[in-house]
Amino acid sequence: MGCDDWPMETNNKNLPSSANVVIIGGGVIGLSCAYRLAQAGVPDVVLLERDVLGSGSSSRAAGGVRAQFSNRANIELSLRSITTYQNFTKLFDQEIDFCQVGYLFLLSTPESAESFEESVALQNELGVPSRMISVSEAKRHSPLIDTKGLVAAAFSPSDGHCTPDSVVLGFAGAARRAGATLINQTEVTDIVRSSDDIEAVVTTAGTIRTSTVICAAGAWSLNVGEFVGVDLPVLPMRRQILVTEPLKEPDREFPLTVDLETTLYFHRTGKQLLIGMSNPDETPGYKLEMSDDWLPRLGEAMAKRAPSLTSVGISAGWAGLYEVTPDNNALIGEAKGVNRFLYATGFSGHGFLMGPAIGEVIRDLYLGVEPFTDVSSFDATRFADNQILPELNVI
Repeated sequence: MGCDDWPMETNNKNLPSSANVVIIGGGVIGLSCAYRLAQAGVPDVVLLERDVLGSGSSSRAAGGVRAQFSNRANIELSLRSITTYQNFTKLFDQEIDFCQVGYLFLLSTPESAESFEESVALQNELGVPSRMISVSEAKRHSPLIDTKGLVAAAFSPSDGHCTPDSVVLGFAGAARRAGATLINQTEVTDIVRSSDDIEAVVTTAGTIRTSTVICAAGAWSLNVGEFVGVDLPVLPMRRQILVTEPLKEPDREFPLTVDLETTLYFHRTGKQLLIGMSNPDETPGYKLEMSDDWLPRLGEAMAKRAPSLTSVGISAGWAGLYEVTPDNNALIGEAKGVNRFLYATGFSGHGFLMGPAIGEVIRDLYLGVEPFTDVSSFDATRFADNQILPELNVI
């Protein structure tokens, strides 16, 4: 489609007619990108969100922040982000309740213990204070667990959790102060190309002329890629979370605890617990309603690994979307065959925790500067080339 074929549509009064960069997606990833670009002096950065800021996966995340990965780039991205979260209040004048209580992975097989030992060695090499611990020490860290069947555990004290909505507010405020324009309730319906160049972004509120688009659309990224003929293999997968009634146990913090075998995880949120688990029978789709079909499996996992949780009442719950790729790793890079179409998506549950660092990476890719870590292995073309990127420490 060329210039003469653009929709004859009057722009919304809040929609600029042109921009240097248009970011699609108003979650933590998109907002981090908007902030870093505007902070670097890039003029006319416009972010478009189809709903309201943070309304997608960011607002429905569990808030976990960790660097216990098996892939070097994932570890480095996470470490960089943890540093930002540690200093978030000072940097952005926004409290995010970052609780560095640690992450505790519970391991049930010799094979998983051996795999985590290798991961811990790499993490330590890169500066993560993680370590393998005994089952008895795991019980001391997380007293709600039943240790039957466990062979080992991995723990890192610098991991933890924070409040996603507050992170969204912090990045949004900083992006605006740096000069970025953030626009809600505006859905992208097309991207205009002329040969290999981007010329405009078409929205429900009008058209913005631009030569650069950054896709940070999370679970909706496949559709955005199709606008310009770029394959972004991201599928939306529902994940569900429950919040318990206040606990009767003493009010003490403990690590965000993950049972690797069942994928059951839980952590404190005030006097309550946040509980989640993946559903292996889940099918792709934009499903945000709660479903009962995973509850029996969740109950079995709790009875096995944290039996006292089965008697705790539930006060709330919600469903959100993981943006899943075929290898559970992100898509980060700049498209081949389309000039200035960048993407940061498909984080498969790790976008919130890596968000601060991703903004820096996308800023550098836009400016033609080498990022602080090599993200070339996250290029979306890896699947066509059968270059699957392994990440073992996922749930």
